[in-house]
Amino acid sequence: MYKTITEQPDFIVVDKAAGVNFHDEGDIGSGLFSQVKGMIKSQVKKQQQNQDKNVELYPVHRLDKMTSGLVIFAKTLACAQIFGQLFEKHNIEKYYLAISDKKPSKKQGLIKGDMGKSRRGMFKLLRTVESPAITQFFSYSIANKQRLYLLKPHSGKTHQLRVALASIGAPIVGDPLYYSTSQADRGYLHAYALKFTYLGQSFEFTSLPTTGEFYLDSQVNEQLLAIKKPWQLNWPRL
Repeated sequence: MYKTITEQPDFIVVDKAAGVNFHDEGDIGSGLFSQVKGMIKSQVKKQQQNQDKNVELYPVHRLDKMTSGLVIFAKTLACAQIFGQLFEKHNIEKYYLAISDKKPSKKQGLIKGDMGKSRRGMFKLLRTVESPAITQFFSYSIANKQRLYLLKPHSGKTHQLRVALASIGAPIVGDPLYYSTSQADRGYLHAYALKFTYLGQSFEFTSLPTTGEFYLDSQVNEQLLAIKKPWQLNWPRL
């Protein structure tokens, strides 16, 4: 369901599996938040010689159910407030990987616009820019007439990246909302990298996708080896 990338005194970074909901889904099972909190509670109980102790855990951002990859949880309220400020001021760099099998209207650059509600819980990109969703991106040709997208969002709107790629004619393979006719073993969106400074200390994390036949293709792996640290690329202007 997830793997721990790092556990610091104040926060924990995990890699969420695709298809796992962030919150509990009733009879379907525990969500990511409950799983991570349960793991920390078990650790604390063991350290405290089996004494039950209240465990705090605070989500500071979320991923859609179909999306795999890096998620930060704060272990104290003070830490959660600091991360809240970092996200609000866009001082946390986030990078995502996506795959589409459609030809985009442009292969790199900027996708910018307000987002409005559409049908069936979907959103659409508008031409207005009053409070826009902003995404920089590169794309790379890979096997099976597909393209690999490296995406850097500068806002945190619901479904932002899914809508951004759909808006340029390249919906994400396996996306049940924005590409419902796509047949795939998963939704191909992965939270690949994080970079931020917390209390004066710099942190950088990358985690490659471990599931999905298209992500595991040799051409994709070669391209990701060439990218290495995405924050070092010459990103298109905002």
